[in-house]
Amino acid sequence: MPKSIFTFTLFCAALLKPGTSVALVIAGANDAPATSSAQPNPVIEWNQTLLKIVRTPGAQPATIHSTRNFAMLHIAIFEAVNSIDHSFEPYSDHMHRASSRASRQAAADQSAHDVLIALYPSFASTLDSQLQEDLSQIPYGEDKNDGVKVGQAAAAEILALRSNDGSAATPPPFVPRNQPGFYQLTPPNLAPADFTQWAHVKPFALFHANQFRPTPPPHLTSEEYTRSFKEVEGLGIINSTTRTADQTQIGQFWNGNIQDFWNEITQTAALEHHLDLPHTAQLFALVNIALADTTISFFEAKYVYNLWRPVTAIQMADTDSNPATQPNTEWIPLPTKTAPDPSYPGAHSAISFAAAEVLQLYFHDQKNFDVTSESLPGVTRHFNNFADAAEEAGLSRIYAGQHFHFDHLAGQQLGRRVAVFVVFTSLHPRLNPGIND
Repeated sequence: MPKSIFTFTLFCAALLKPGTSVALVIAGANDAPATSSAQPNPVIEWNQTLLKIVRTPGAQPATIHSTRNFAMLHIAIFEAVNSIDHSFEPYSDHMHRASSRASRQAAADQSAHDVLIALYPSFASTLDSQLQEDLSQIPYGEDKNDGVKVGQAAAAEILALRSNDGSAATPPPFVPRNQPGFYQLTPPNLAPADFTQWAHVKPFALFHANQFRPTPPPHLTSEEYTRSFKEVEGLGIINSTTRTADQTQIGQFWNGNIQDFWNEITQTAALEHHLDLPHTAQLFALVNIALADTTISFFEAKYVYNLWRPVTAIQMADTDSNPATQPNTEWIPLPTKTAPDPSYPGAHSAISFAAAEVLQLYFHDQKNFDVTSESLPGVTRHFNNFADAAEEAGLSRIYAGQHFHFDHLAGQQLGRRVAVFVVFTSLHPRLNPGIND
């Protein structure tokens, strides 16, 4: 995907000035035409379908991170719709411009179906039924047939682009280093380290996985480490006496696949702003490219630094050469188990701030929205803006005893930097979208 010197210069300027508006780069989100109420928005419909699939026990392959599949789904939909609409620069240089008369709805439905059936073949019957139902609502004719062909071509292109991206590699076994500060398999279940191969997966937009690698975590005897150690020691333990009831709810509320939360938040924002199909496709593609590349980036950093998790740090504090930390061999985090990968940087924080940054740059902000949780059915959390939701999601991992505060800060910075890069280098509006129709 070509990245012009102009957009890269803008991107560099934005990193120096995090508050810089990029409305001209993603142009027109707030002024996008309203979507028709006659048919459901296929971007949101198929996003909901993928959410249902990944929440089905055993459906998501254990060694394939779902952010890759969300990105593939939404890039394919974007490419299909954009090949007809011509509003934005394509993701792939190999996508051909289709007739503007072809059905965008059919293209979106077909591309989504074809990607998902390739990724989740056991759901073929359900996906086929959904496609047929969706296509049956589109008037029969040449425009519909052309849209279907465009969708098939877009899906085939994205599947081909990602066919050798490294995601299918067998994860190498993780061999812990028996030294203070280094990641150990965590009690009580001692689950094997996961996604050890993910740093080698080809990014969707970044040049390489370590492009925004965080600086090293603080030394075990530093004041920052000590402060973070004591914070999670008190707040994160399963029977904490210092964690408030609200903090306990927060720790439990966000205890799920964080990318699912942010895809639902993106749905809420798109519907609230009544985005039309092309802009919805662009938005979801940008968000999920950012989430996928952030995931590749944080796994790269995790397995470079290999920092131990709080449960190990607290239980083995007598080995860290820090007189200000004391061991507690009975310490267990709020959810009992710990995520099976190194601590630094925090994944929840990285994912949350990547998504929030894209959404905030796209809409400038979102006022007053609610989030629900698969981990706490019936509970709703209310937020005034995307940044507040991202901050709470990141802090939730401290309240749940999963991360140190410096993990949260490093993840926050990583996610934001990836998001800004994605927005400044991907899927820009065309200057003359109608040329050559």
